Amino acid sequence: MVNPSMIFRMKSMWDAFISNHPKLPRFFQAVLSRPMEEGTIIELIIRHPNGDELASNVKLTASDLELIEQLKEMGTDGSRS
Repeated sequence: MVNPSMIFRMKSMWDAFISNHPKLPRFFQAVLSRPMEEGTIIELIIRHPNGDELASNVKLTASDLELIEQLKEMGTDGSRS
């Protein structure tokens, strides 16, 4: 069972995260405003303060695109303001 107080706590933490990093949602909006295509590469790089770096990437497949579309539809189901 979902704990309602945990949902409110997570919402508060998410709002603080977005307030601290306002460019991140705009970046994702820009990414999702263009159609994704099979073969698109998504890359993630983590750089630690000591200079260590971890990187990975994925090349999108047709099934990945289907998942992305389903996630986009979930986000536009009218429950967001």
